[in-house]
Amino acid sequence: MDLNRALTEQPNPDSANLDKMSAAEILQLMNRQDLKVIEAVDKAVPWLAPLVEATARRLAQGGRLFYVGAGTSGRLGMLDAAECPPTFGTPPEMVQAVLAGGQGAFLKAVEHAEDRFEVGAEEMQQRQVGELDVVVGISASGRTPFVLGALEEAHKRHALTGSIYCNPGSPLETAARHPVLLQVGPEILAGSTRLKAGTATKMALNMLSTGVMVLLGKTLGNLMADLTPTCEKLKIRSLRILSQSASIPWEEAEQRLEAAGGDLRKALQL
Repeated sequence: MDLNRALTEQPNPDSANLDKMSAAEILQLMNRQDLKVIEAVDKAVPWLAPLVEATARRLAQGGRLFYVGAGTSGRLGMLDAAECPPTFGTPPEMVQAVLAGGQGAFLKAVEHAEDRFEVGAEEMQQRQVGELDVVVGISASGRTPFVLGALEEAHKRHALTGSIYCNPGSPLETAARHPVLLQVGPEILAGSTRLKAGTATKMALNMLSTGVMVLLGKTLGNLMADLTPTCEKLKIRSLRILSQSASIPWEEAEQRLEAAGGDLRKALQL
């Protein structure tokens, strides 16, 4: 696929005079453009839902979920993976992010790292990806070699594969068993996929991980039954969930949570 023809690289006619706009006009335009993100994600639900279901089945059997990406896409994967242990009480290895250029690339761009197809494959080898695992490649352009290399190797190892991308007809459309297209169109700043593409990707990842965890029984109704109270805020949230769910006073909730060693799920069963 020719990157020059990718929708995300095209100039957006609505922002042709961007450099002549006032601050308010720029922000209003960005907000109007972001409305298209909601529509794009909504259209992707029929493809995202089967990926959520298939991922939950594999993780229930002891599998792992890997997000693979470069640049903004990879950083969004890291953010979503990092939120799973405190929110759902998952072990760190259950949801992992693989960022081109390593974890250091989260803070400082390592742009050339995304061009290494073989390095993406090596990352899957090093992590011993297998048939119970799920590998989701994330790339706004849909053509990042690092991501494509990881998906090809994951497929060879019989892992379930998914992809999240923003350009129709890109290689990621056929590189994964469960492709999810987020067609947000041109950015107001041509090629800056940290904008609409990044917002749509963040939404899709939120939906993927949250949907999977709900199917795995990590919630009680709409409450975080398995959250890990690693700070004061999460401890208070745990107590609130326990107090509300068990219909007990706050003081009794504190006693139960302490008796359960901070384990909210266990405290709910006392």
